[in-house]
Amino acid sequence: MSGLIQVHASGCMSSTFMGKRGPLTTRVNPAISSALLSGRGRNRGRVLRVDAKIREIFMPALSSTMTEGKIVSWVKSEGEMLKKGESVVVVESDKADMDVETFYDGFLAAIMVEEGGVAPVGSAIALLADTQEEIQDAKLKASSTTTTTSSTSSPSSPPTAPEPAPASVMPSKPSPSPKVETVPTASSGQVHPASEGGKRVVATPYAKVIAKQYNIDLASIGGSGPMGRIVARDVEAAAAAAPPLGRAEPAAVAVVSSSTPTSSPKEGVAIGTSIVPGTNLPFTAMQGAVSKNMVESLTVPTFRVGYSIVTDNLDALYKKIKSKGVTMTALLAKATALALAKHPVVNASCKDGKSFTYNSNINIAIAVAMDGGLITPVLQDADKVDIYTLSRKWKELVDKARAKQLQPQEYTTGTFTLSNLGMFGVDRFDAILPPGSGAIMAVGASQPTVVATADGLIGVKHQMQVNVTADHRIIYGADLAAFLQTLSKIIEEPKDLTL
Repeated sequence: MSGLIQVHASGCMSSTFMGKRGPLTTRVNPAISSALLSGRGRNRGRVLRVDAKIREIFMPALSSTMTEGKIVSWVKSEGEMLKKGESVVVVESDKADMDVETFYDGFLAAIMVEEGGVAPVGSAIALLADTQEEIQDAKLKASSTTTTTSSTSSPSSPPTAPEPAPASVMPSKPSPSPKVETVPTASSGQVHPASEGGKRVVATPYAKVIAKQYNIDLASIGGSGPMGRIVARDVEAAAAAAPPLGRAEPAAVAVVSSSTPTSSPKEGVAIGTSIVPGTNLPFTAMQGAVSKNMVESLTVPTFRVGYSIVTDNLDALYKKIKSKGVTMTALLAKATALALAKHPVVNASCKDGKSFTYNSNINIAIAVAMDGGLITPVLQDADKVDIYTLSRKWKELVDKARAKQLQPQEYTTGTFTLSNLGMFGVDRFDAILPPGSGAIMAVGASQPTVVATADGLIGVKHQMQVNVTADHRIIYGADLAAFLQTLSKIIEEPKDLTL
């Protein structure tokens, strides 16, 4: 990991570190920055070591659209020792739950945002002390910050109390939760603050992975982690105590699995949580992000073009290679990507309203409905990847979406979007254009249709209806018509899909 500390004209200092998710910037107390500088311009361009006794742990930005984060659970308790690289807290962003680790050794002196609480990106959520002797000082500073915030009636603004030096944090890959001193369980009646009244199962990412391996229904076991959170040892104990359960239906995924209504949507049924009539609930982080994007999309002038495509040959190909792990989603994505390669303007995007970009990659984003939101996992370079690898990658993305473990580059880099309701028997619909995209294609069910054959007779063929919504500032009707003609030829003669 590399980092550079910079001194600003105000006397404040900031440090930027390149982490796994991109640059992470932290603030340094002006008093500390002046102590580090011993001469005008003497340390310019040098990497400085900050030996602060108390550091702030900030709410990290886990995605480009994230403005605030929700504390799912604290992996460590107050007073516990932390080592550099250890997970300290699990944060729910607008798209995923991610473990966050610290860059420094020390002690978790004071937790400023409790589990279930929400904090703006960049605000302090905890204090880290170098030694146990500084823990009490950190608690006093945390208390002072809380008092100041309350008196100004601005809970979402940054603390106005004297700023301690920062403890940079970064998201990390899922890892087993450390041991905790207290062991409350779900069976004791304790409800985790982030569980939304018990409607949501709160578990560590690693516990979710183990549960999938052992076919354990997380909703059926109690948690021994902080505030009843399910940790890895709970799943292992459940697996040892009873035979593996049947695989639980995912409570949050509707996936593009086939273009035909007769295909069983194994992954396509979204099981909603219980709804209490008359209740008024705030948006979740994901719902808030979806709402913001949908409102933003209304500022883009769009138009729609529909097209009917015969799918008999595509269906036959799917049946032939399905046993090799190929999915209909991958076939549709591959066909779309090959068509986009011949019509780059449909793969273009306009983000500022003044210019547009011919994207160098063809990345197919596919809309996946989740309980309480929507996410678009991206198949990167879909035109260049073979159909078998593409299918495996899609399965991997779906699994990560279920566990809310998609990384930002896996859902924010799409250049063209697919949305499919065909597995539900929907024959046609219009999709809303995502902000920053040039076009989105809505795919309906493939249905038997009476058509006139080439020899002038009447026959029955399976046809599906696709409707494309496009940004009219950069894409015109003739562009979409030509693209859809190419897509139709690829789907009706799909031999190129397996090359």
